[in-house]
Amino acid sequence: MTGRARRIVVAITGATGAVYGVRLLQTLQTLPGVESHLVISDAAILTLHEETGLARRDVEALAHVVHKAHNVGASIASGSFLTDAMVIAPCSMKTLAAVAHGLADNLVARAADVMLKERRRLVLMVRETPFNLAHLRNMTTVTEMGGIVFPPLPAFYHRPQTIDDLVDHTVARVLDLIGLETAGSAAPRWNGLGG
Repeated sequence: MTGRARRIVVAITGATGAVYGVRLLQTLQTLPGVESHLVISDAAILTLHEETGLARRDVEALAHVVHKAHNVGASIASGSFLTDAMVIAPCSMKTLAAVAHGLADNLVARAADVMLKERRRLVLMVRETPFNLAHLRNMTTVTEMGGIVFPPLPAFYHRPQTIDDLVDHTVARVLDLIGLETAGSAAPRWNGLGG
């Protein structure tokens, strides 16, 4: 897919961890040749405000294109609209279940369904703990369908000093998965143990 900006769909759902979606959008803004498409679920609006203090309009301002969660007629609801990847950050267990079972009753689930049917990259940053058997089976199903289940588990080999360090590292790893590399040291490469 050349000759156009790389289109990345970002969906933010109501699970805790809204900061991951926000930081992903902020990072995508800094990358040349990237066009971000945003969908925020109704539940995410509450979580965003509670966890980050941001209003819907603040988050929407971070994206190039904003789609309403109930607009299943949006461009990203069709496979003929070329996109490169989709990240659901964070991904609630409700959204995971909808994706796993093809319940495309809102734009987040429909856009994810499109990614799977078109064999495009889909990353779900699932947020829940502990997992019950339904969660695990749904994660297995999405993985078998070609999606990538990426719980935002922190890494410590880069010796993070702040929560921002943890979030930045996780987002950088997600960007690696969708083929976008960021400058800087947010996700230092593992070069093995010295010794």
